[in-house]
Amino acid sequence: MERATAEIWYETRKVGDDVTYICEPFIEEFYRCNIWHVRGRDKDMLVDSGMGVVSLREQVPLVTERPLEAVASHTHFDHIGCHHEFEHRTVHRCEAELLAEPTRKNTLADPYVTDEIFTKLPPLPYASTEYAVKKAPATRIVEDGDVVDLGDRHFTVIHTPGHSPGGIALYEKASGILFSGDILYDGPLIEDTYHSDIGDYIASMTRLLDLPVRLVHGGHFPSFSGERYRTLIRDWLTSHDR
Repeated sequence: MERATAEIWYETRKVGDDVTYICEPFIEEFYRCNIWHVRGRDKDMLVDSGMGVVSLREQVPLVTERPLEAVASHTHFDHIGCHHEFEHRTVHRCEAELLAEPTRKNTLADPYVTDEIFTKLPPLPYASTEYAVKKAPATRIVEDGDVVDLGDRHFTVIHTPGHSPGGIALYEKASGILFSGDILYDGPLIEDTYHSDIGDYIASMTRLLDLPVRLVHGGHFPSFSGERYRTLIRDWLTSHDR
């Protein structure tokens, strides 16, 4: 398979509200994490950091311009690969140990990371059989209700277990923006990983339903409106009605 160069590994696009979308276009869409950069007055926020097969700091200057808090929506391989590159690293308590001691198994790299998830391979010396997330011990551990304060912007941590035990969403009340991680996006949701819990998933979805969301930036697939958000949740809950 052809390899991409480091210089073209990432794409960026401004999406409004001082939010920039960063992605790895040569990863198949299902496995491609959405990386979100949020500009604040006093510091910036990064929500997730991709696979880590190419340095985010070296190839996307935006993430080095100002003080930055790198938040993990959860700790699967596709979301925390570059967290080790940042000084300030935030994760929910339930997945702090995993961020500090990642393995191919506990990050889901095994069995998902194969050459088949790419349309172009990362540059050498990358090899799928040797891929591993680097240790990135948290400098901040958050709980439900904590706030990521950027000075003029405030994102409330919403603990959303179900997809994984320490999954979080980040909600800015003033703008109605929700960074939802992998608990909800506009595509096939994953409910059956080794540490998923369907009861927790239902509780998280039920809680999220009444949140007055205007715009959702998920962990995968395109962003969507608050109306679509409520439709997705209601349809999911109906399909899981016990």
